[in-house]
Amino acid sequence: MDPSFFTMGMWSIGAGALGAAALALLLANTDVFLSKSQKATLEYLEDIDLKTLEKEPRTFKAKELWEKNGAVIMAVRRPGCFLCREEAADLSSLKPKLDELGVPLYAVVKEQIRTEVQDFQPYFKGEIFLDEKKRFYGPQRRKMMFMGFVRLGVWYNFFRARNGGFSGNLEGEGFILGGVFVVGSGKQGILLEHREKEFGDKVNPVSVLEAARKIQPQTSAAKSK
Repeated sequence: MDPSFFTMGMWSIGAGALGAAALALLLANTDVFLSKSQKATLEYLEDIDLKTLEKEPRTFKAKELWEKNGAVIMAVRRPGCFLCREEAADLSSLKPKLDELGVPLYAVVKEQIRTEVQDFQPYFKGEIFLDEKKRFYGPQRRKMMFMGFVRLGVWYNFFRARNGGFSGNLEGEGFILGGVFVVGSGKQGILLEHREKEFGDKVNPVSVLEAARKIQPQTSAAKSK
């Protein structure tokens, strides 16, 4: 066999492999393979069962959170994640303005492992509840697996949070993506629904505040019907 022919063949295989890898990397950084989200309805959210995190937990329907004054609710992907802690701190920075509006700030987590929720609380200035059935992460539950680690946006988010002084751990389930909701009082409806599309895809705090300003207290909402 001609050695030059063999060498050319190997170069062709190598070039093809590099081309395939480059194409895969390019596609991984588009939205082609991202899990598609399905918007939640108010009725879906109202029926979710939540638990308090007390020694003797109380189970209640999620609609209690926003029935009177609306609410801003963060569905936390993983309390120990430094990206989630960064978003929690951003939302908590809105707390004084939300208090002026009379709008409460809450978070839900999908699991309670050791001191993870307790360690999350310094970053989040609202009450936290347990969503054992992970329904706040639906109706169509979305996951980002290891593809997230080849997305440039994710690496940008990593560096942003690290530069902001946030740190975390690897405890708990962290592949099911979270989100943020602003829900009006009574039957006013969902005013903002942000679904995390990749690790560290934060909600815009300005958008949260704009949506919160649209919330009508239940008495006012009832009058407008």
